[in-house]
Amino acid sequence: MTPFATRGLYAITDGPRDDLLDVVTQALAGGARLLQYRDKTTDHARRRAEASALQRLCRSCGTALIVNDDVALAQAIHADGVHLGREDGELAAARAALGSQAIIGVSCYDSIDRARAAVAAGADYIAFGAFFPSPTKPHAPRATPELLRQSATFGVPRVAIGGITPDNAPSLVSAGADFLAVISAVFRAPDVRAAAQRFAHFYPSDRDPR
Repeated sequence: MTPFATRGLYAITDGPRDDLLDVVTQALAGGARLLQYRDKTTDHARRRAEASALQRLCRSCGTALIVNDDVALAQAIHADGVHLGREDGELAAARAALGSQAIIGVSCYDSIDRARAAVAAGADYIAFGAFFPSPTKPHAPRATPELLRQSATFGVPRVAIGGITPDNAPSLVSAGADFLAVISAVFRAPDVRAAAQRFAHFYPSDRDPR
């Protein structure tokens, strides 16, 4: 397993694209500390091939790869972990499939109670959002920075997601966000590496392995 850097830019891919490996390479070069493969299509063969290629790339860079929603795919490619949303099954089942060293993150939306329950069940990180209007999920529940402050005692990294840009990120970092999870502002930027660098700037450059 790749060490889990517990602070920094959490780059999340934005679905099928021909230049996926190239833009992920740029994001990693720009300082992304964690990568999530997110693809909601049903092209299983392509998704497995892409995820496998990303796992090799991330491993060569010492960056953990998380698979969005799909425990079976994460298990098949030996990913470092999986991210679970509200409809993606129980954390205990994911842990049983992926093992004790897997990184399992849970979407907690705008709920401190869901975050507390996720940590009690063994989540390795918790994610709140959307903090700002999100082009990826325009109807997502709206979270507040107070959730980051309230969850400070839970003992796991806290991820902020949803409409984050270099301009609004400082308020989340100051509220306690350990990771800034970003899709559009990195992978839809004209210069992916430069965009990643702008977010990485908010955190120290050294890795903090688990």
